[in-house]
Amino acid sequence: MAGHSAWKNIKHRKAAVDARRGKMWSKCARAIIVAARVGGGDPAANLSLRYAIDEARFFNMPRETIEKAIKKGTGELTGEHYESFTYEGYGPSGVAMMLEILTDNRNRTSPDIKGIFEDHGGNLGTSGCVSYMFQSLGEIILLKSAATEERLMEVVLDAGAEDVRTQGEMWQVLCKPASFMAVRAAVEKAGLAIQSSGMTMIPSTMVTLTGEEAKRVLALIEALEDNDDVQKVHANLEIPDSELAALG
Repeated sequence: MAGHSAWKNIKHRKAAVDARRGKMWSKCARAIIVAARVGGGDPAANLSLRYAIDEARFFNMPRETIEKAIKKGTGELTGEHYESFTYEGYGPSGVAMMLEILTDNRNRTSPDIKGIFEDHGGNLGTSGCVSYMFQSLGEIILLKSAATEERLMEVVLDAGAEDVRTQGEMWQVLCKPASFMAVRAAVEKAGLAIQSSGMTMIPSTMVTLTGEEAKRVLALIEALEDNDDVQKVHANLEIPDSELAALG
């Protein structure tokens, strides 16, 4: 989720996969199937598939499981048909949220997501209600120990990166989607270890929350992430580091 720092997001996702490995692998498999169905089974020629495979590897998904998902997408194996779309809405305290959805039954997913929002004090909105607040960007996360800021900027800016931000213990490199592969290749060529990379939604404005308000939004995000049809949740939530420590 785009509410914590990039590093806190990574730790959250890794904790989630330890607790719900089967669920996370299922979501990764869906993304691979859809990408392969749309653009073919060669990740070198299909960037969406490359992103999906990278995400699966981040969660330590076995190679044979990845290959099986690709074959389902290309039709070599029988597989489910998933539909890809986004939902938009507001959480408590006016936090804007965008959800990436992959489902085999929209008639099931829509009321399920609507119910989750309502149960947690939010509202599922109409198309376009919050998307104007978010920009799709490529994101590469590295430990600060991997490179100095000067060295990292030298590597990524020449390759087309838009920005390098500090996120606690991490560097967050942002770039336009068209430049993502070039920037990532430059980082790899320079021998800098990547912690995570892929496409994300970056909000233009943030809502800072603390205490019970922060807890309510986090509870909504976790409930949404627990839904099988929700691939990712992006939110313009900002929680101060001191508050995060207090929340545990």
